[in-house]
Amino acid sequence: MCGECCYGEGGISVNGEEIEKIAKFMEITSEAFISGFCQEKGGRFSIKTDPHGFCMFYEKQRGCLIHRVKPGICSLWPFYPAILKEMDNWEMVKDACPGINPECSYQDFLKQSKRKI
Repeated sequence: MCGECCYGEGGISVNGEEIEKIAKFMEITSEAFISGFCQEKGGRFSIKTDPHGFCMFYEKQRGCLIHRVKPGICSLWPFYPAILKEMDNWEMVKDACPGINPECSYQDFLKQSKRKI
């Protein structure tokens, strides 16, 4: 819950179902959510970032403001398919993500992902 995975432009994509769920949680229309909180790129929507480069729904002291309805891509972290598929990708993420035990082996990480996913 450090927020490191909440940093970066355009990384948190949302689909129609997620947009509806978040908008309902926020008590606004899907259209209002898209116009106020999303950017479109290549026909897909992603959540905008704040001036510091974090997801608009991340606050350092409070964490994710939409945690109960966060997008699927956020729920998957750090068990992204690309990370599970390639040991080199996992090594990079392991070194960057304080939520991953540095003593964890790749095989143990794969086992944990099966329980999570």
